[in-house]
Amino acid sequence: MNTTPSPEVRDEAASEASERLDHSWLGQVLFALAIVVALSHLYFNTLSTLSEIWISALHFGMFGLLCALSVPMLKARTAGGQRLVLAVDILLGLAALGCAFYLIGFEDALYARGVRFSTADWVVSIVALALILEFARRTTGWFIPVLCLVALTYVAWWGSLVSGVFGFPGLNWETVLFRSYLGGDGMLGSIARISWSYVFMFILFGAFLVRSGAGDFIIQLARCAAGRFIGGPGFVAVFASGLMGSVSGSSVANTVSTGVITIPLMRKAGFPPRFAAGVEAAASTGGQLMPPVMGAGAFIMASYTQVSYLTIIGVAALPALLYFLSVAMFVRIEAKRSNAQHIEAEEAPRFLDVLKGGWHFLLPLVVLVASLIYGYTPTYAAGIAILSVVVASWLSTSPMTPKAILEALVLGSRNMVTTAILLLTVGLIVNVVSTTGIGNTFSLMITDWAGGSLLITMVLIAIASLVLGMGLPVTAAYIVLGTLSAPALYGLMAHGQLLELLMTGDLPEQARAIFMLAAPEHLEALNAPMDAASARELLAVVPDDFRSQLYEQALSPHTLTMLLVAAHMVIFWLSQDSNVTPPVCLTAFAAAAIAKTPPMRTGFTAWKIAKGLYIIPLLFVWSPMITGTPLEMLKVFAFALFGIYAIIAGLEGYLEHELPWWLRLAMFPIGTLMLWPHGLLVLDALGMALFLGILTWSSRKGRVTGHLQGATAAS
Repeated sequence: MNTTPSPEVRDEAASEASERLDHSWLGQVLFALAIVVALSHLYFNTLSTLSEIWISALHFGMFGLLCALSVPMLKARTAGGQRLVLAVDILLGLAALGCAFYLIGFEDALYARGVRFSTADWVVSIVALALILEFARRTTGWFIPVLCLVALTYVAWWGSLVSGVFGFPGLNWETVLFRSYLGGDGMLGSIARISWSYVFMFILFGAFLVRSGAGDFIIQLARCAAGRFIGGPGFVAVFASGLMGSVSGSSVANTVSTGVITIPLMRKAGFPPRFAAGVEAAASTGGQLMPPVMGAGAFIMASYTQVSYLTIIGVAALPALLYFLSVAMFVRIEAKRSNAQHIEAEEAPRFLDVLKGGWHFLLPLVVLVASLIYGYTPTYAAGIAILSVVVASWLSTSPMTPKAILEALVLGSRNMVTTAILLLTVGLIVNVVSTTGIGNTFSLMITDWAGGSLLITMVLIAIASLVLGMGLPVTAAYIVLGTLSAPALYGLMAHGQLLELLMTGDLPEQARAIFMLAAPEHLEALNAPMDAASARELLAVVPDDFRSQLYEQALSPHTLTMLLVAAHMVIFWLSQDSNVTPPVCLTAFAAAAIAKTPPMRTGFTAWKIAKGLYIIPLLFVWSPMITGTPLEMLKVFAFALFGIYAIIAGLEGYLEHELPWWLRLAMFPIGTLMLWPHGLLVLDALGMALFLGILTWSSRKGRVTGHLQGATAAS
């Protein structure tokens, strides 16, 4: 059953929410409240000495109140009904704020009683859970609240009725409610801390950039940089979405902000409307993959892996660039096939003129990256970057006034509402997973189902991400899937690295000591290289209890860390597919609404164009794209670029000219040759030479055909 709200329901809710924002007194209240929320969070992240659980509680209360007032509980048809709904929403919002202040005021009393609940504790905990589930229903649909209820009742009730590996003896409801709200786990746990710190600060940074006019500058920069190429408007969509994504980190926001310009531009140039919408959806999906702001999932990845955010965005840059180039390849092929035009010289702005008028918009991004490199935490770096947006605007002809600054604060708070509610709610699920140990069970099951095969594990994770993505937003899908399956993927990747050491005979001495304890009879075999089958048999005799120690002794801490990052990056990328994969693909639906094309067919077009989401994660696992040295990463990038181009040509049956069927089929093995992790440079070079030869032939044939068509038209 599809639990995501229909477009009609979302439109109605959005319509009434808009009416509320425009309401004479309520709009002013929301404006003032959003400013207070933004300033409070700036204080929390810079000068505050409050405890983290208190800040998390205030985060819940403030955004609960904002959500209640800005997103109606239901659509009322009459004026009296609307007033009644508004009254109920005000009460619910104030109740959320009251729950936050209760935790702050009575936390010490709870621990003084030995964490034994009073009647008020019971009431507040239940009300807080009911409120966050209701707010999640309003902002994301029924799927997440139902999933939370299933998870919470599993811990307290029906888990004890399940036999086998998923059985759980159960906790009483007092413990469940304590861990869910008052105890600082659950909805006020680590995910909430990421929400009010990293995520909010970067969303606020994006809001300041957008309010200062950076969005228009980005689109104009993209038009002058890519507009004059054949099919230039398509490249503008890709380029603009990539730049905008580095600011907003939201695929739907990218689609709406850039699509209203790029989709009509592509249609005017001659691209089919459905293809134009698909390109915008696929390119906008890359927004959460593009540094320096990669969406909430990147901050959660940094928290899960305990790797700095700077390292995360550093290793994410080349794969993100490769993804956008893969979308651009589809644009190039369709431009040649549809004979799409470039932007006329008089329509395209001059690069120097655009840069002269908006160079100051680049300064905040430079400040942000420089602050991270200098060693500031992401929250402080974002705070400095926000100040730099205001200062940089004073260098332009339209400096940010106090009113513009207040509007940017309001925009940041409003943009954060859905994300804050989502992350607070998902914290309940993460808490259940950690409490019950079901994550370890699920990881063991994946390993068992896959039979130790890394490829089958990847397929299972991809299927799971697709299913979860039908009901969960991207960030929630990554959190759930990362919690459940990242350990299994990481273990198999480390296992593969260890196999290579055994096969080459390079196992470190400290790792041999593990074999001395676990399998002393096999020590002699470690003195020489061995084949893959022998290495697997040798590892099979090592008990599971010794595996983690063996990985730590055999592989360097840097290697293990980057393997963990690679495992999470795989899941992070695969979780993006719900944006463009039918039947639920909100980014594609948003693009379809702009292009006025059938939503589902547009979704399938976007899914085809976004094939990089499935191909590039394979490089994270079987190549040094994430774990290697800069030179190794560049080598993988270069060959993968042409390998993906070859596969896209095979899918489309076109390069610079239509390919005959036998060349179209040949594109797949040629592309695979450059993507396959065989480690032989000569095979990569052979694949590239074959592809470049076919590309040259296709280009010449395209020019000949073009000349013939031109001569025919002239005659």
